[in-house]
Amino acid sequence: MLQNVLLTREIYASEEHMMMREMIQDFINNEIIDHTDEWEKNGMVSREIWERAGELGLLCIDMPEQYGGSGLDFSFNALFIEEMGKRGVSGPGFSLHTDIVAPYLLKYGTEAQKQEYLPKMAAGQLITSIGMTEPNCGSDLQAITTNAVDKGDYYLVNGQKTFITNGYMCDMSIVAVKTNVGTEKEGVSLLIMESDFEGFDKGVPFKKIGMKAQDTCELFFADVKVPKENLLGEEGMGFKIMMTELARERLTVGLNAIGGAEGAIENTVEYTSTRTAFKQPIAGFQNTQFKLAECATQLQLHQAFLDRCTLLLSAHKLTAESASMAKYSATEMHSKVVDECLQLFGGYGYIWDYPIARMYADNRVARIYAGTNEIMKVLIARGLFKELFQEMKAQEKKNKKSR
Repeated sequence: MLQNVLLTREIYASEEHMMMREMIQDFINNEIIDHTDEWEKNGMVSREIWERAGELGLLCIDMPEQYGGSGLDFSFNALFIEEMGKRGVSGPGFSLHTDIVAPYLLKYGTEAQKQEYLPKMAAGQLITSIGMTEPNCGSDLQAITTNAVDKGDYYLVNGQKTFITNGYMCDMSIVAVKTNVGTEKEGVSLLIMESDFEGFDKGVPFKKIGMKAQDTCELFFADVKVPKENLLGEEGMGFKIMMTELARERLTVGLNAIGGAEGAIENTVEYTSTRTAFKQPIAGFQNTQFKLAECATQLQLHQAFLDRCTLLLSAHKLTAESASMAKYSATEMHSKVVDECLQLFGGYGYIWDYPIARMYADNRVARIYAGTNEIMKVLIARGLFKELFQEMKAQEKKNKKSR
């Protein structure tokens, strides 16, 4: 029904995309949906679902074949993200693994690091996370306190990370640390840390409002010895690397949001077409029609923008500002759409057995993670006033020198 009013998505119109979509839908229907209750009870998904995703080629989709990937372009990743969002699947942290960790390794890893980790990641045999956020440090990544002391042939790491997606199940995590603390060379570096390193411990998965099947937890490091060869990229370049790669992460959040909004609308159109009140379908009331017309329009507009961003990312041309716009606007739209749709379900919308209830709980965090939407607005504004901020910074440096 919804497809009757939406334009054809040219970005997913190829035969290869249509075959991939069908495979993804079968995967979700046959191997994910029936396990949702069990995973929510356990606070995590099974390792088997990771391995199955690997067998189907749904992990590390755009990684080169020489490293175990499918060698496809990012639009196939985007399709998978949207289809998962459409069905409200929030347990398996596939996208973080595929769209954040894997590109870090591909772009900044040594050949030995790529050969060691990427094939296992693509096969679902190695589950990964990324450790940025700390208890007293969220969006301000330069304020992290987890530190790595140079001990010659290894780093000695101490600190803590929190809100880590795939944290409890991870076999490896890329962790942001401070190196050369208290010196002129102090900076943020990235270390590849395997979970079986002595002193690497995991907290119990958090009990969250939503995303209950996602194993989000804390990571603790107590005198963890990390070999020097596990440094990702150059020492002190971690912050620059993270800032460069955040555009992709933010786009993936936006893609999940438009998929989720589409799923919410489809569910609500179906429900209001069959549920009756005052001797007619709820869809027969003008208020219902207007609300869903508004939701479908916002979805259409965001699909067009996100499609453009997806093409730009595939061509390595997506700017930080555009990615911030995609993340901020799509997640705000998603929240409003789900709220409107839940209202049309009436009391049933508040029952956990109905997908709209899970969607309502799951989507709220999207306006927080990958940088809060307030931070997205700051980044967009910096682009608008780039020259002014550069002049202000230059003047500040000049004033410091003259003191």
